[in-house]
Amino acid sequence: MSQTKFSTHPASDKVYYIISGFILTFILIAVSYPLIYVLSASFSSGNAVSSGQVLLWPVDFSLEGYEAVFKNKDILRAYGNTFLYTVLGTLVNVTVVMTCAYALSRPGLKGRGGFMFLFTFTMFFSGGLIPFYILMKDLHLINTMWVMVLPGALSVYNMIIARTFIQSSIPGELIEATSIDGCSDARFFFSFVLPLSKAVIAVITLFSAVGHWNAYFNALMYLNDRSLYPLQIILREILIMNQVDVSMIMDPELQVAKAQAAAVLKYSLIVVATLPILCVYPFIQKYFVKGVMIGSLKG
Repeated sequence: MSQTKFSTHPASDKVYYIISGFILTFILIAVSYPLIYVLSASFSSGNAVSSGQVLLWPVDFSLEGYEAVFKNKDILRAYGNTFLYTVLGTLVNVTVVMTCAYALSRPGLKGRGGFMFLFTFTMFFSGGLIPFYILMKDLHLINTMWVMVLPGALSVYNMIIARTFIQSSIPGELIEATSIDGCSDARFFFSFVLPLSKAVIAVITLFSAVGHWNAYFNALMYLNDRSLYPLQIILREILIMNQVDVSMIMDPELQVAKAQAAAVLKYSLIVVATLPILCVYPFIQKYFVKGVMIGSLKG
């Protein structure tokens, strides 16, 4: 397809394109600069960061921040906990969402409207924090890893997207044809629904994984054992409460440079904490638009 030259456009279009270009360029800089700064600061020396010498590129290239991150036992343990909560929680989320969405997509399900009303009701109203805490306590989930996995196992928002996707993408004739051949609901779900729903499963997986990776409120409320803390709690202590346990840094030189190491540790930990999600996103990005658009607009 041939592209129209900019000079041939009407004057009004040229003004629109120029203004749009400036605005988008400004937004790009505003969004990308903090990311570049954090990355550059993480590779700079503690002295350069604390003295404000880092503006765009690393100054006095150093890996001391990453050395401190991977020598801190609290951070490594929290990193492992976050991986466990993310993998286990995402698996539970996808399983519950897809099975519930498939059941609610079947027109023959008795009371389907009532179930949808109950699910939708919970999106706008909840029992409150104290009743929820009492519920977690009565279920003996307080101070266990399951308090990070089981609450919120079913996201109604994701379930509605998945249900709409199944209704829109899998024809009813296919269900009728397979049922005539004796195919059960369970076999149809595993043999047809799941293989044909890769796009929406990828979207739900991404939503759930990001949610679990960034989750800290449940840990803040329901976890007292520091060995169960996820990475976000440790990151919160360092970034918001400015608490860096330098005694956990084994290198004596880093203990001497305590303030500088703490400054670099913040930025290195931000990079380490966000890197896994940034690495996963490109592999499922191709499914993202398709899954969300079909699941949210059609039907």
